Amino acid sequence: MNLEDFKFFQPLDIRWNDMDAIGHVNNIYYFEYFQIGRGHYMVTSSPNWDWTKNMFVIAHIECDYFKEIKLMAKNPRVAMRVAKIGSKSFDFEYLIISDGKDGEPIIHAKGMSTQVLIDLSIGKSIEIPEWLKNDFHTYEVALEK
Repeated sequence: MNLEDFKFFQPLDIRWNDMDAIGHVNNIYYFEYFQIGRGHYMVTSSPNWDWTKNMFVIAHIECDYFKEIKLMAKNPRVAMRVAKIGSKSFDFEYLIISDGKDGEPIIHAKGMSTQVLIDLSIGKSIEIPEWLKNDFHTYEVALEK
């Protein structure tokens, strides 16, 4: 997973209540940052997306932590991309990043989640529709077909 593979970046507001007793962001908030990214990513990458018709549930999520992130981090953001599309699910990859003193990106954590697409009218998983696959491939030009 390389930073160059990511097109989408969502700024993050690190809040005082995200901190733990050690003075850095508590590990659980990284998953919340992923969630913030997912909402913005879907609207950005898929002009056909309609939250009232299709939704996804998280089937799996993971995070690897590399370097703590603190309240005063410079330009904190979540980078994300669709890494894989299956028949009923798709995988997101995430990076939590800030800028170092020299302007170079600091990667604080990386993550991955698998989403299963749900048709809300029937409450069941469905095949990934062609329009969504096309939206993802149009947005993520490096995504393998």
